[in-house]
Amino acid sequence: MLVANLMAELEMDVWNRLDAVTDPELDEPITDMGFVERVEVTDAKMVRVEFRLPTYWCSPNFAFLMAFGIRQEVMSLPWVVEATVQLNDHCFNDQVNAGVNSGRSYHDIFAENCEGADLDEVVMKFLAKAFDRRQETVLLGLQGLGLAPADIVSMTLGTLRQIPFRGEEELRQLPRYLELLASQGLAQNSGDLAFPTWGGDPLKPGNLSDHLARLRSTRINMEFNGALCRGLAKTRYKEVEIGPDGPTLVDFIAGHVPPREETTANS
Repeated sequence: MLVANLMAELEMDVWNRLDAVTDPELDEPITDMGFVERVEVTDAKMVRVEFRLPTYWCSPNFAFLMAFGIRQEVMSLPWVVEATVQLNDHCFNDQVNAGVNSGRSYHDIFAENCEGADLDEVVMKFLAKAFDRRQETVLLGLQGLGLAPADIVSMTLGTLRQIPFRGEEELRQLPRYLELLASQGLAQNSGDLAFPTWGGDPLKPGNLSDHLARLRSTRINMEFNGALCRGLAKTRYKEVEIGPDGPTLVDFIAGHVPPREETTANS
């Protein structure tokens, strides 16, 4: 029982790390999107993660980025000895699986299989979209609290951290926005402006409305793609909800994996 409990805890550690891996186009965790099929942890602290994408022909760029992200996050756990990532049911799964598990530079593997694309450029492109979406949520939250444009664009990072947001989406996106500001060096100290553009320029009160309109366009595009991905995945895999009485024969035939909450509760 002790060994089983330990293994369950280690598996949960892996799931928690996978929450940090996002679909690069949608800026949503792959765990929330239902992309992760299976996590296995052995007694030797070897981890295996299997994942899938909504369609057989999803962009290889996205597949590589998510596979590399999975391995990077899993290997960041101090107890992990080795991690194996397996992409299933995809036209590029052989290339992705061989590349991510080879130990070679992911920049070289990505360029070889994605028409010479530079991984850093691709990553920055999607980070810019993620930045727009996260910033818009926080800005709209401040408007909802009644703050004037001049107060918003002049707000410092220290002040932003003290704002008592109430909306669920603002509370979810605020730490993600702050993390991206810091990681990109856009705002790190309490006195730094909280709302620079992705290019690092300050916003002006008179331009806030136009700025928000542009951010809204980015968000709508990402939300549309997200809804499309969820719909395609649901249609492709034809999965059913596992009810309170546990998995049915259909679930076993289809190879469905119970949600983490149920797995943990039944451990």
